[in-house]
Amino acid sequence: MAFLRSVAFRLLPATAMLLVGSFAVFAADKTIFLTFDDGPLPGTANILSVLAEENVPAALFMVGLHVETIPNGRDLLAQAKGMPLITVGNHSYSHANNRYRRYYSNTQAVVADMLHANQVLGLSPVVYARLPGRDVFRLPTVSREDLSINVAQWEREWLDYELVAEAGFYLYGWDFEWVHSNDGKPVQSVDHLVSEIDHLFQYGRFTQRGKMVLLMHDEMFQDQFNGQGNLRSLITMLRQRGYAFGDIRNYAPSNP
Repeated sequence: MAFLRSVAFRLLPATAMLLVGSFAVFAADKTIFLTFDDGPLPGTANILSVLAEENVPAALFMVGLHVETIPNGRDLLAQAKGMPLITVGNHSYSHANNRYRRYYSNTQAVVADMLHANQVLGLSPVVYARLPGRDVFRLPTVSREDLSINVAQWEREWLDYELVAEAGFYLYGWDFEWVHSNDGKPVQSVDHLVSEIDHLFQYGRFTQRGKMVLLMHDEMFQDQFNGQGNLRSLITMLRQRGYAFGDIRNYAPSNP
């Protein structure tokens, strides 16, 4: 009996180390990549303010047309580009005018639209980008299709995705969305959203294990929707639950 206790005692440090290691891996496997689409828009300034205050990385996928037409659009773009933890990405020039099937019916026009946005946004390859209306990944080591469209639609569009990627774009889709209504108001409360995120991490069915790309839209963070308060609460609650915030530039290795 004494011998067994002695063996157990000698094994305890090793077992403890394994447990500590497992917790460390678990923590490392809980990374959220904050991404915001469609800016600059009302709400973008609030996003930038909170991100600077909280010192967390995020990607803002911007629309070239909005830079040119939204009041202070160019100033907001410059502010975002001046923040070291912010990645300004390309979300097209026209946002397909929200007519996605027509947009993706002309491959050359899609590529030209993305390149036009580069000029407006002041971006040069390799450019981090998100296609309008399509949850597609095209990265050197990660590729995923948009499962929300049918096979026939994908067959008409896949060449668009490939040629945009070949034109110097790293395309990012998303794993989960904070949904908003037509006027921009968030659908889920912060509490509800965080509960959904916790649930999803229990199953871990993401494009990359332990990494969630969270989609949000700039218009959700206007003052009328308590934009700063909601984003600050989201960041605080996720931190309290042990989530880390990832930089989209480090989402996937560049080489196999």
